[in-house]
Amino acid sequence: MKFEKPKLPYGLDALEPIISQETVEYHYGKHEQAYIDNLNKLTEGTKYAEMPLEQVICEADGGLFNNASQAWNHIFYFFQFNPGGQKQPTGRLMDKIKDTYGSFESFKKEIEDAGTTLFGSGWVWVTTDTNGNLAISKGSNAENPLTKGLKPILVIDVWEHAYYLDYQNRRAEYLHKIWDIIDWNLIDIRYINQA
Repeated sequence: MKFEKPKLPYGLDALEPIISQETVEYHYGKHEQAYIDNLNKLTEGTKYAEMPLEQVICEADGGLFNNASQAWNHIFYFFQFNPGGQKQPTGRLMDKIKDTYGSFESFKKEIEDAGTTLFGSGWVWVTTDTNGNLAISKGSNAENPLTKGLKPILVIDVWEHAYYLDYQNRRAEYLHKIWDIIDWNLIDIRYINQA
């Protein structure tokens, strides 16, 4: 099986002005393609070549893990966006957010704080466990909560290439603005399917 980069469900300029077309072209176009290409080279002729990407992430280490996880992380990240999407969660997810964090605004602030305090490159994750409990975590480099048995429902990329062309060193501004393009209908569905 050859791993492939899926086509984005929106135009390259659809996320502007939050994420520019240039950033999408470099970030998803070039960075993600490099992870996919490396993944295919590293898995060719191995047992990993026929595994689903999530299984590769959970079983591999070293360079194979890094490329598999980064390939998956970027797809998960870019496919949660829709500039015309639902602007906040509803139903069970909103209830769980309020129960756990007090309010939707407090939940967003905790995610932004996690992103601004992560030293170096990495990801901020919102995950759920088998009981539907929510957690916010941050991971360096290619860390992925799938390896801990958790189910991601939302992720924010805080590698510099995710925001530097648009925000330079203003990571906090990027984190604050990204809410405008997250499609909470999709995040609601991810939560219901994982919880």
